[in-house]
Amino acid sequence: MKKLITMAIIASTLAITTMPAQANLKPKTVVPTLAILDTALDTSIPSIKSRLVAEVCILDWPSCPNGKSFMEGPGSSVLPMKFLATNNFNHGTQMASAAIASNPNINIVFIRIVGNTTKGGQQTYGLNTLVNALTWVNNNKAKYNIVAVASAHATNAPVIKRPAGTAYCSATPLDAVISNLNNSGVPVFFPSGNSAGNPNMTGKIEWPACISQSIAVGGVETLNLDKPQVSLTSNYDVNLVDLWGEIQQPTIYPGNVSGYSYGTSVSVQVIAAKYVHLKTTKPTLTSAQLISLMKTASDPVENSYGQNVYLFKLSKVING
Repeated sequence: MKKLITMAIIASTLAITTMPAQANLKPKTVVPTLAILDTALDTSIPSIKSRLVAEVCILDWPSCPNGKSFMEGPGSSVLPMKFLATNNFNHGTQMASAAIASNPNINIVFIRIVGNTTKGGQQTYGLNTLVNALTWVNNNKAKYNIVAVASAHATNAPVIKRPAGTAYCSATPLDAVISNLNNSGVPVFFPSGNSAGNPNMTGKIEWPACISQSIAVGGVETLNLDKPQVSLTSNYDVNLVDLWGEIQQPTIYPGNVSGYSYGTSVSVQVIAAKYVHLKTTKPTLTSAQLISLMKTASDPVENSYGQNVYLFKLSKVING
């Protein structure tokens, strides 16, 4: 069974690989680009529209706007506002705005990875979706000058159920795709997860952040506090969490409505967008060197559990 599943994923990946690029797209390639994998996007919001260089829809279901499981080009990431504004699908707009707020000069490629039912509900997605989406990024990274990936919605993927007693981050075909991107200088950022209160997740982070070659991001509370504090919702693994970022910040919701967003999904966008900023200002450094620089430019955060947590400070890099 495992072999059949792997072969199906490979076949689906090959299909994505051979899909032609849309000729009428004119990507902006001067500024490094962040690829965001998420639910859907309100492309009418001016601050998002001005930074959006490409839209793609990659699903396991034929529910892209063109009625298929793949669509590339303008309109690929959108949904009717009655669906887009719901809690199920407004996440993508929040995440794009969080990235732009953290780096106003960033360019974005938005990849929709969550399909919708006719009534506006979310369709399931998981391993196959992420493999195909990241394969598309790998095939198009030069075209759009993609230097990093932020997948903030993947922690909800209903996949990878493991028997008791096995490694909590067993290998999947996604590992190789992340490794290929990482080795080519395109790090993939995932949230550590918001399930720290679950006793089964003590000392563990969510999949796929736990994959060794991904960049796992935890969340730190900073809003209206005298001192930063580690979020009680943020998962922690002493060996696997790579960076920590602000877990809450003002964002924009569909319809250009101002609000706030909270969770390690926000932390991922903050850190990934700041990574892109560093890539812009220090283009000669490799991705590994930039990640190392971000780790050294982080301040220790007070933690009653004695955990080794450091909040990244972009100002420490900019100001030397």
